[in-house]
Amino acid sequence: MQSLSAKTCVGSRLPFSTNPEARTQRVSCPNRRNWSSAIVSCGSERKGNSSNGSYFSPSHNYAILKHRMEVAAKSEYYEEAARIRDSLKCIEEDVPVLRLRRLLKEAVAHQRFQEAARYRDELKAIAPHSLLKCSSDATTLGIRVQVRSAYIEGRSQPSEELYFFEYKIKITNNTNRPVQLLRRHWIITDADGKTENFWGIGVIGEQPAIFPRSTFEFSSTCPLNTQNGRMEGDFEMIHVDRVGPRAFNVAVAPFSFSLLGDDDDDGI
Repeated sequence: MQSLSAKTCVGSRLPFSTNPEARTQRVSCPNRRNWSSAIVSCGSERKGNSSNGSYFSPSHNYAILKHRMEVAAKSEYYEEAARIRDSLKCIEEDVPVLRLRRLLKEAVAHQRFQEAARYRDELKAIAPHSLLKCSSDATTLGIRVQVRSAYIEGRSQPSEELYFFEYKIKITNNTNRPVQLLRRHWIITDADGKTENFWGIGVIGEQPAIFPRSTFEFSSTCPLNTQNGRMEGDFEMIHVDRVGPRAFNVAVAPFSFSLLGDDDDDGI
């Protein structure tokens, strides 16, 4: 098992890629030049290698299929998107977390709040991180920090229990004074409850100055040994329009790292 490493949480922008090696049924794509065939797998959750080669868990296949359904829909391959949607439903019935998330969403939509409370409690019991969004939004002293995370399939190695996630952060200075980001502090917790703290100078090698009514954006990555987890922290900043200013902390609200992502992906 590999542990979390501060050195691997570095700035990075990575393309989405797929590795469709699995014991699966394949769904044909009407245009293979644009995107590869989809993976369909319904079965119990497993980890590790099978005797016939690499094996992806249903949750991992679900994440791949969900992305490909979105690509198909955006490319107007609606029949293909519908077929993948049906495959997603198949996996949802087999993975308790997915099934409970769907039931919770449906119960809230139909105002069946007692049922919703029961599904929420069941989710908390089996997957504490599943109720936390893959995004967060917090404002401290006029400095707004928005975050969105996503699973990086191309760098992950599920058979080795190594999962990579990208997180994009947008910092907006809604005040009338310029600020500078000096240091960062991250608190990262995996699905097994293991928590680690990381401190560092600036972000992605910079200590950016953010002027009034302007923004600073960056991306970074983080590895986990579990399929989900959470991250939160703060940025230490100063006002740069004064000599010897007192530092203050700007909160980064908790957000989830999740292989399955959110039901609603709004971006930042």
